[in-house]
Amino acid sequence: MLDLSGKHVAILGLGVSGCAAARLCLARGAGVTAFDAKSWEQLSDDARGLKTKGVRVLAGGHPSAALKHVDLVVTSPGFPSFPELESSGVRVIAEIELAVQALPPSIPIVAVGGTNGKSTTTSLIGALFEAHGKHPFVGGNFGEPVSDYVGHPFDVMVLEVSSFQLERLETFKPKVSILLNVTPDHLDRYPTFDDYAHTKGNAFERQTEGDLAVVPFDDAICEAQARRGKAPVTTFGPGGDVDVTPEAIVDRALGHTYARREMALVGSHNALNIAAAIAAVRPFGVPAEAIRSTLRTFRGLAHRTAFVADIHGVRVYDDSKGTNVGASVTALRGVPQEKVVLIAGGREKGGSYEPLISVLRTKGRGVVVLGEAAGTIARAVGSLLPIRRIATSPAEDADERLARTMDDVVRAAFELAQPGDAVLLSPACSSLDMFRDYKHRGEAFVSAVERFAKERP
Repeated sequence: MLDLSGKHVAILGLGVSGCAAARLCLARGAGVTAFDAKSWEQLSDDARGLKTKGVRVLAGGHPSAALKHVDLVVTSPGFPSFPELESSGVRVIAEIELAVQALPPSIPIVAVGGTNGKSTTTSLIGALFEAHGKHPFVGGNFGEPVSDYVGHPFDVMVLEVSSFQLERLETFKPKVSILLNVTPDHLDRYPTFDDYAHTKGNAFERQTEGDLAVVPFDDAICEAQARRGKAPVTTFGPGGDVDVTPEAIVDRALGHTYARREMALVGSHNALNIAAAIAAVRPFGVPAEAIRSTLRTFRGLAHRTAFVADIHGVRVYDDSKGTNVGASVTALRGVPQEKVVLIAGGREKGGSYEPLISVLRTKGRGVVVLGEAAGTIARAVGSLLPIRRIATSPAEDADERLARTMDDVVRAAFELAQPGDAVLLSPACSSLDMFRDYKHRGEAFVSAVERFAKERP
């Protein structure tokens, strides 16, 4: 158990996770200094409110100012390292490691990692536990941070874990660790793809023979990461221990079959997520009928290839959560329509758009590009498909041919679409150049589609 009484802790980054970490440290008797690069006026109400609770809040300036006379540093997910931190000699851990050290060791952890599909799989596993009469915590990288829920009477912790959260671990040892996939992402942070993949695999490192590792069948990258620990490995996907066929998902070890036609969650990518979730709950004895009843009703999460509307025979989907190329490739392949008008762009995260272009060669009807990456994506598409570009800067704004709002994005997409096609927002980029987050982007898109539908009764 975590003992911080009389210690002084520095929290680096005052997003949702950083604020939760500061509250946990205060509750454990620590003095807390918290730093964020934003100015005081730019901080959230939650972050500014820490000052009234006794936290020394440093806004702006350099993070080294927070390191004086501290016993422990806790980094928020994604907070960049800096030379003074690495040379300080002070113990540095991630927010999720802080929370896990404060949890009773008797509470099992199911960790869900991977580049794509984490949130859907995490939520589904939580729903499966609930159907089994358990009280799970479901959160981590999406939803609520774990640090705010230490001390609550949960039966199991189901945690979505990002690569950022897995960077500074000491004791993190899931009962079940899943790695859904690893495709290029965050190459603006990691020197190489191998470095990124290795960080994803940190969740397996401390597993023992009594734990379980879950990875895709015939995926050498994921399996190599799972073998860093000592847990037995269960595979999912076509040919795996939890097999995926066109008609069903089959748990080969238990002999249970789940018909895909009875599942509310559709798409080949979601079939893989479902198979991984079934594998993950196997050690907990979740009955087959509880799994079936959950799969009949579980429809996934907002902004993840979510159906929005059918407007004159064109189906519209919101996949604003598609914040990297691999996610957008998966969404494109999963859309049942033969041809798709893709809406893509935002802030780039490094890596090539070629995998996206490869799918567009067969499924693309046209592309609408926006955000900082618009030019890069347009050049990658070249003359392959018709392109519409959305203005996002004053220089571009002078060009009257360019659209400027999400309403213009939707209109541009429908100029390209034909009856029987799909319009898919799956940006392959982060949202932070134009929106608060992917949810804000998705909400703006859905609202624009609804307005457009009223214009075209």
